[in-house]
Amino acid sequence: MTDMLETKRLILREYTVEDLDALYEIMSDPETMQHYPAPFDKERTMNWITWNLDNYNKYGFGLWAVTLKDTGEFIGDCGLTMQNIDGDILPEIGYHINKRYWRQGFAHEAASACRDWVFENTKFDKIYSYMKYTNVGSYSTAMSIGMKKVKEYPDPKNKISYAYAITREEWEQLR
Repeated sequence: MTDMLETKRLILREYTVEDLDALYEIMSDPETMQHYPAPFDKERTMNWITWNLDNYNKYGFGLWAVTLKDTGEFIGDCGLTMQNIDGDILPEIGYHINKRYWRQGFAHEAASACRDWVFENTKFDKIYSYMKYTNVGSYSTAMSIGMKKVKEYPDPKNKISYAYAITREEWEQLR
């Protein structure tokens, strides 16, 4: 990745270990993490950061810290990771936004920038987002960036997961 992605209101940059406390506020919150098996403790949150630092080295991408352009405040993460989606390892855009900033378009703004980055900087012809079937906010964000539901499948982690996707061709038509 370049040093950062910039949108109208946001800067997306690589994680640092200094992001631990701000990320922990999000990942330890029961409401935010209601679609996960359990909220994260501090160790699991640090492992999340380490996993992304490893992804940057391995793939050249990962989830990136989402910060407000005006203040630099860390409000979440968004980016591209390789995920197991119904048995296939596929490129997936994921996002988590601090609940104090929900319903203000930040997930859409960050996910749109990541979608564009993927098609402009990788050879992937299709990108996905997957989520627990109850995660309306997540699939609403996926649809808002041009993704369509492509799969519903049994998932031991989520009972049922939905997969949304957009192809390079569909993305080009959006532009």
